[in-house]
Amino acid sequence: MTMDSISATNGHSNGDTNGHSNGSNGFNGTTKRPVRIAGSSGGFTDRQRAIQDLARCDVDCITGDWMSECTMSWHGAAKSEILAKGDTGDRPGLYDPSFMANVTPALPLLAEKGIKLAVNAGASDTEMLAKAVQAAVKDAGLNLKVAWVQGDEVLDVVNRLLKQGEKFENICFGGELKDWGFDPVAAQCYLGGAGIAEALRQGADIVICGRVADAAPTIGASMWWHGWNRDDAKDLDGIAGSLIAGHLIECSSYVCGGYYSGFKDLFNGCENIGFPIAEIFADGTCAITKEPGTGGEISVGTVASQLLYEIQGPQYYGSDVVAVLEGINMVQEGKDRVLVTGVKGKPPPTTTKVGLTAHGGYQAEFHFYLVGLDLEQKAEWTEKQVRASMGKNVDRFSCLKFTLNGSSPEDPKNQDVATVDFRVFAQTKDRSLVIKDSMEVPGFNRWCLENFLQSCPGATIENDIRQSAGKPFYEYWAALLKQDEINHKVQFLWDGQSVDVPPSKIMELYTTRQWSYETKDPLPLSSFGPTTRGPLGWRVLGRSGDKASDANIGFFVREADEWDWLRSFMTVEKFIQLLGPEYNGKLVERFEIPGIKAVHFLAHDHLDRSYNATSTYDGLGKNLCEYLRAKYIDIPNSFLRRGRI
Repeated sequence: MTMDSISATNGHSNGDTNGHSNGSNGFNGTTKRPVRIAGSSGGFTDRQRAIQDLARCDVDCITGDWMSECTMSWHGAAKSEILAKGDTGDRPGLYDPSFMANVTPALPLLAEKGIKLAVNAGASDTEMLAKAVQAAVKDAGLNLKVAWVQGDEVLDVVNRLLKQGEKFENICFGGELKDWGFDPVAAQCYLGGAGIAEALRQGADIVICGRVADAAPTIGASMWWHGWNRDDAKDLDGIAGSLIAGHLIECSSYVCGGYYSGFKDLFNGCENIGFPIAEIFADGTCAITKEPGTGGEISVGTVASQLLYEIQGPQYYGSDVVAVLEGINMVQEGKDRVLVTGVKGKPPPTTTKVGLTAHGGYQAEFHFYLVGLDLEQKAEWTEKQVRASMGKNVDRFSCLKFTLNGSSPEDPKNQDVATVDFRVFAQTKDRSLVIKDSMEVPGFNRWCLENFLQSCPGATIENDIRQSAGKPFYEYWAALLKQDEINHKVQFLWDGQSVDVPPSKIMELYTTRQWSYETKDPLPLSSFGPTTRGPLGWRVLGRSGDKASDANIGFFVREADEWDWLRSFMTVEKFIQLLGPEYNGKLVERFEIPGIKAVHFLAHDHLDRSYNATSTYDGLGKNLCEYLRAKYIDIPNSFLRRGRI
C-alpha cells in the first residue's frame, strides 16, 4: 500500500512515500511526516500471518500485544513453580509460545525495509525471548539489533512494600491485599512506552517487552519518531494521541470489524479481516487505515467500537500520559480511513497498575443436558440430587453454583435447539474434593455422576467429562504501584549495555475513582414520538470488555437525534434495569463521548474476580454488550424507519 492511494485532509500531509532506512528520525526534508504503525496481534490466539504480511505494507513500525491478565497469571504462576524447584535454565521459555513462528518468517523483510518491531510477547521470560529472537536473526544472516525491556516483574517490590505498611487496595472491588486470603506468587506492573522509545533511539530494530501496557509499543514508537518528551507539557497532547492510537490498534482486527455489532454488513471477506495501520501525526492526531486487500472495514463505527473497548472512564491512564476521552471526534475521510482528533493529554500518574497472581485452589464443572418441557423443574430435581450426594461437603466448597443456561423454544425445529446446559460449577481450596485418582473415591465428579440413573426425564451428560476432574485456578488482584519503585531498564543484546528509564518528572497524583455523571439537559423521551417495543440493538451499537473483575460497556448511535435519545434514555438506573438479575449491587459509573455519540458505563466487579477465577461464562466481558442489545425497550418509530442494524 502506498500513501499516494490514501487521501489526507484537515491539514495533515502524508509526506514522502519512499522506502525507509534504519534509524530514520521521521523527517523528510523540512516536513515531519506521520509515523505509520501497524498492529499485528491482539493476543496469543491471533493469526500467525500478521507480522510477515504487514511487513509487506508501507509501514515504519509493527507492534503487537501477546499478553493479557489471564496469560500474566499463567506464566507468572509457572515461573514461581520453576523457581521453587530450582531453575537450572534448561527449560522451555515462559514467553508467548506462538511468537517465534510469527516473527521468524518476517525477519528478512524487516531488515530489507528498515521496519522496527516492538512487542510485549515476553511474558515472564522477556530476556529469554529476546535471546531467541537474536538467535533467529543470526541464523538468517541478518544485521538486526535486539533490545529488551525489564522492570515489569515486581513481586520483590510488592513484598517489601507490604512489610512497610503499603495497603495495595484493590482498584475494582476495594479491600486491602493483606485481607485477600491468598499469597501472591507473581506480580507484574504495567510499564509505559518510554523504555521502547529509548531502545529505538539507541538503534534497536526489535524491542521485546514483558508486561508493558497494550498501547505502549505504539506510544514508544511515536515518542521516538516525533521526538516527544513526556517531561515536557507541550508534548502531552501528542503522547496522549499516540496512547489512543495504540489503544485502537492494540487488538489488531477489532478496529477493522472484529466484534463489531454492525457485523452483518461485513460478511463479504469476513474470513480474512485485515490488520490495522495507524498514521500518527506530530500533533497527536491519528488516521486509522488497514491492510489492503482484506475483509472488514475502517469506519467511524468500527473505530468507535474499539475505542469503547476496555476503557474505564473519561480518563485513559498510561504510565507516560493520561488521555482525556470526552472530546474525541472521528471523521470518515475516505474508504477505510478514519481521522481521530480531539484527544487531550494530562501529566502521567504517579502510579501504574500492578496485577498480582495467587493460587486460588481447584475448580471443576459438570454439565447435564436437559431437553424440552419443564426445564426449571428438571434443573431443580437435578440440583436436589447432587446436593444430597454431597451432603455436608457442600460447605467445603468456596463456590458452588447450579445454573440453567438456555431455553427451549415453542415447537422446536429440532432436538438440538430444545437442549439446554445445566452447569454445576465448584471451587475449593481442598484439592481432594475435585481431583481424584480413582472414580471409586467420592468427590465432585462422582457426586454428579452417581445420580445419572435417577435423573429427570430426558437428562443426559456431556460425552467429555474432563472438566469435572478438576484443575488448579488462579486468583488475580489489581492494585496500584508507585512508578518510582520500578526498576525500569532497557537491555541491549548487541553490546551488553543497559539504560535506566526513570519515571516522568511531571507526574501527578490522581484519585482512584473518575468522575461519573448523568447527561446534561436530558430530553423527555415522549418528545421522540410513538415507539415500538423491540431489542435495543435494532438501532444501538456497542462494545464491552473487561478490566480485571470490572466490566465496561459503551453504547453508541449513528444519528444526531438518536444521540439525544440515547443520552437521555440510557441512565445508570436504566442500565441497571437492563442488567436485571445480572446486576451485583455494586457501583456503576457513567460518562459520555459526544463526538462519537456514545454513553459509557463501568460495572464494578461484574465479572466475579476476573478471567482465571470467574464462575461465569463471560469471564472477559465480551458478551455483556450483546446481552444488553438483545433486551427489549421502547424504540422511537422514526428511528426504526431507517432500518435495523
